[in-house]
Amino acid sequence: MMDARAYHPRSLEVVDTTLREGAQTSLLHDHYCYYFTQTDKVEVVQALITYGVKFIELFSPVVSPQEREDIVAIKQARDVLVGQHGYTHLLAHVRCHPTDIRAAIDAGFDGLNIFFGTSGISQRSTHGKDLDALAQTARDLIEAVRTDHPELILRFSGEDAFRTHEDDLFRVYDVITPFVDRLGFPDTVGVATPAAIAQRLGRLTKRYPGVEFEGHFHDDRGFSLVNALAAVNSGMRYVDTTVLGIGERSGITSMSALLYNLYIDRQFEKVDGYRLHGSYPINVLVAAKLNMLVPPKEPVSLTNRTHTAGVHQKAVLNDASTYEAHPLDRFGVSESEILLGPLSGWNLISYFLKEIKYFQLDNEMARKVTAVFKERIYDANSHRSPAELLVEIAEQVFGLERVETAKAHQGEVMQCLDPIVPHRLREENRTDRLSRRRTDSDDEDET
Repeated sequence: MMDARAYHPRSLEVVDTTLREGAQTSLLHDHYCYYFTQTDKVEVVQALITYGVKFIELFSPVVSPQEREDIVAIKQARDVLVGQHGYTHLLAHVRCHPTDIRAAIDAGFDGLNIFFGTSGISQRSTHGKDLDALAQTARDLIEAVRTDHPELILRFSGEDAFRTHEDDLFRVYDVITPFVDRLGFPDTVGVATPAAIAQRLGRLTKRYPGVEFEGHFHDDRGFSLVNALAAVNSGMRYVDTTVLGIGERSGITSMSALLYNLYIDRQFEKVDGYRLHGSYPINVLVAAKLNMLVPPKEPVSLTNRTHTAGVHQKAVLNDASTYEAHPLDRFGVSESEILLGPLSGWNLISYFLKEIKYFQLDNEMARKVTAVFKERIYDANSHRSPAELLVEIAEQVFGLERVETAKAHQGEVMQCLDPIVPHRLREENRTDRLSRRRTDSDDEDET
């Protein structure tokens, strides 16, 4: 284990909790997955590390024997990638309890994300303990960890902080702050607004100068993204996210949506170090593991480049920026970024064939297509891409048909995957594009 506290943080550090908070999503049950397998977890961790994430939060080892085994596999996968992508810290989400903390330390975590409930309802309904006594017990426990394990990253959160009276939160944080690296700033039940975020964060940073804060914003009101942006714009460095924003109830802040909006707002220093082209592929990866498509409300999605209205289609053919104001290509929203290959699972292949190529198939057929694809992919030559091979198998081996639209609406839906290029190059190529697409454009005049 390296000295995790020696790491020099970037302007924005995503703390990805897809395999902790995200594993609590009801979508796993809705789509008959129920849980992430060890293979799922390893693949997600590998994708996150490749993407540039330096902090990944996992469950405490006390959750289950399977979780303990999975942590070992995840650590091994992380260690293999250190030479290529640098070190990524694994953090354990633990109750402020000696058993949880000892198990996480023994498992070799780089840091502990410690919490207990601070709101009045938490005191009544969860631990049932006096706040001052609980804070003192927590202080003694955390101080001992800091003394015995100075290399660990320690974060403490008052769970349900936004329904905790500010004076009560101060009473707890005052005694714990000297022994932790950062304080949690969780909107556990999604009650906060951007204005409330900025106001409370301002008071906390004034009371605890020089202390870093970590935000965790739930989406019960649909505010998780705007609350995260408000926090970042108010100086917060660490933000908890999940891929697709999945999590308990309505989930939390989407990783790709947060970085996408910071990029659009030209806060380039905040997205430095993240492989933005991998945003859509990692969204597809996790969606496939949930047996679903990337949700249409996720900004980094193919839906966000789909045009139905005829007037939109014609304009986009002339200049994509007419109805595509944002650089989705920069975030991997293109067919070429669906990285098909010998390791692709049936979920990803099903996703590609249905959403990108519009084939009609069920899960059983997707598995059959995948088996043939894996047999033939190694024989594919450099002149034929994996996507072309997959389409050939779907059509020629299995006779799959594509979705047909009613004649009156044929040609109305277009997914524009042209790369976004500088304005000067658009003007130079405009005549050529128009000549190639003149027939389609003429037809759309009647739409």
